Amino acid sequence: MKFKITGKIINAKNLISFVAIIWALFQLALPSFLILDSIKIRSIHLAFALFLAFLILPFRKKEKKLSRDIGQKERVPFSDYIMAAAGALAALYIMLDWEGIALRSGTPTLRDIFMGLLVVILLLEAARRAIGPALSIIVLVFTIYAFMGPYLIELLAFKGVSVRKYVTQVSLSSEGIYGIPLGVSATVVYLFVLLGALLEKAGAGQFFIDLAMSLLGRFRGGPAKAAVGASGLMGMISGSSIANIVTTGTFTIPLMKRVGYPPKKAAAIEVAASTDGQIMPPIMGAAAFIIAEYVNVPYIDVIKAAAIPAFVSYFALFYITHLEAMKLGIKGLPRDELPGFFETLKKGIAYLLPIGVLLFELLILRHSPELAAFRAIIVLVIVIIYREIAAAYRNKENIFIAIKKSFTILIQGLINGSRNMVPVALATAAAGIIVGIVSMGIGGMITQIVESISGGNVFLLLIITAVASLLLGMGLPTTATYIVMASLTAPIIVQVSTAYGFFVPLIAAHLFCFYFGILADDTPPVGLAAYAASAIAQSPPIPTGIQGFFYDLRTAVIPFMFIFNTDLILHRINSWPLGILIFAMAALAAFAFTSALQGFFVTKNKWYEVPLFLIAALILFNPGIISNLLKLPPGTRYFFYIFGLVIFAGIAVLQKLRKRAPV
Repeated sequence: MKFKITGKIINAKNLISFVAIIWALFQLALPSFLILDSIKIRSIHLAFALFLAFLILPFRKKEKKLSRDIGQKERVPFSDYIMAAAGALAALYIMLDWEGIALRSGTPTLRDIFMGLLVVILLLEAARRAIGPALSIIVLVFTIYAFMGPYLIELLAFKGVSVRKYVTQVSLSSEGIYGIPLGVSATVVYLFVLLGALLEKAGAGQFFIDLAMSLLGRFRGGPAKAAVGASGLMGMISGSSIANIVTTGTFTIPLMKRVGYPPKKAAAIEVAASTDGQIMPPIMGAAAFIIAEYVNVPYIDVIKAAAIPAFVSYFALFYITHLEAMKLGIKGLPRDELPGFFETLKKGIAYLLPIGVLLFELLILRHSPELAAFRAIIVLVIVIIYREIAAAYRNKENIFIAIKKSFTILIQGLINGSRNMVPVALATAAAGIIVGIVSMGIGGMITQIVESISGGNVFLLLIITAVASLLLGMGLPTTATYIVMASLTAPIIVQVSTAYGFFVPLIAAHLFCFYFGILADDTPPVGLAAYAASAIAQSPPIPTGIQGFFYDLRTAVIPFMFIFNTDLILHRINSWPLGILIFAMAALAAFAFTSALQGFFVTKNKWYEVPLFLIAALILFNPGIISNLLKLPPGTRYFFYIFGLVIFAGIAVLQKLRKRAPV
């Protein structure tokens, strides 16, 4: 559609592209030279997201799209232009009249109330278009509960709120929509999403796939192992499991099928690998940055806490692909069908440079995530321009055409980065409404209800949290699921545990909610990630989702383990040798647990070997369970790793003897 303004014709696609580029440039200016206070940054960030949402996202999902690159509708109705402008204005209102709002704190005018309610309504509609109706419905349920609290039964009764208090808290302060989640989205997440979009547009995605295939393709079940490796690498530049699947799965799933994996299992392996991409440091999706803000620790501490669980989960998935290959008698691909490692590395090593800069900034210089991402983006821009000019020079082509091509890549990357940020910004802002409502007093009452249901049992409380996260995550993106569950249950886990003499670090409780929010991506019957993979593999979606969830059980057990053994998140552990020992034992524990689930180790398991595997896994995950039973000093717990190793090794010997025995 073309829209007339002051006598000129503006194409919708051009308008969307222009606004997307301006948004990207605004975000790049923040860590470099533009200094604004947090409310202004969050307000402008949300204004861009709302404006683009109504122009890009259709009112009904069935509406056709005009452009894959922009992701916009075939036709932009005039009403959506009005809603886009109104949404941007409503989001900017708190910035435009911040001093007046601060002076009128607690006593908003009718204009304040109108604009506050308008931003809530338009935000919920935009969120519905971007991520489905689930989050908007949950926000409405919490809102209704906030107003109806005085009229409910005693167990659920709440003092209630007035319209003035609701608007002040949710729309006119930094406690609701403009709270920490949106702040993290505006200052940190956008830059990492932009970095990922630029890497993908420059061709890094294909490089990671080729690199993984060159390293792993020739081994038993090679394409499946390459899928795991490629998805882990893609997880560093993408915060979306579905994005990982459509990028790596398009290539790896057909190869897995070709070497002998059934379509269902090929798709399920890709689902499990892509889902876990969000737990892989150093970039772990938007929620990881919000964890750092909620727990009030440097982001490097979140990386440290997530490192062992993430790598253990990926090692266990490698192990699953190996066991499946052994059961199915699958071999690797011939060397002549695989890309050469050094040739692949030479062609794409430049893509590793910005990632190296990012890691150096985060881990060595200990700079803030936003500064690290900004500098990595600058390096990537130089890499993109250099690669195009170098290619033109080698091929004796026009240098100016190469420069133009590099700028086209950069512009498309900026546009894609803004487009990819729309659902993230809307999810964090909408989830902020729930956070604001909870902080009005509902949180304490929810604590009492959950504690009453769990009966003070920490393990039951964790199961309730896990199940609630999986259920919520069926309809919500990972970030929104984490924000909701962390606001409701993370403090409860810590409080209840402390009340019963059991210490749980706050970061462990937040990571617990984070992990199960991620696992919801392939939890049947919804499991959107499973639907994406099954479409590529041509397998039935529900069985694919069930198989993927079965593979993900090796990830689901890890959060329970690090709640009861904080060594797994390296809490108060700063020794490299001890950290490596903990990782090695945890990896073996995951192998033992996986062998029990898969019914296979060296050969097919006997029924009595399954409980032995589980006992070995428990001891290797948490050797303190024996030292606690024997009431020995905590420092002695590491000696009991030997018990788990002996059991695991004993099963291996038994199965090898059984496999060699004549039939």
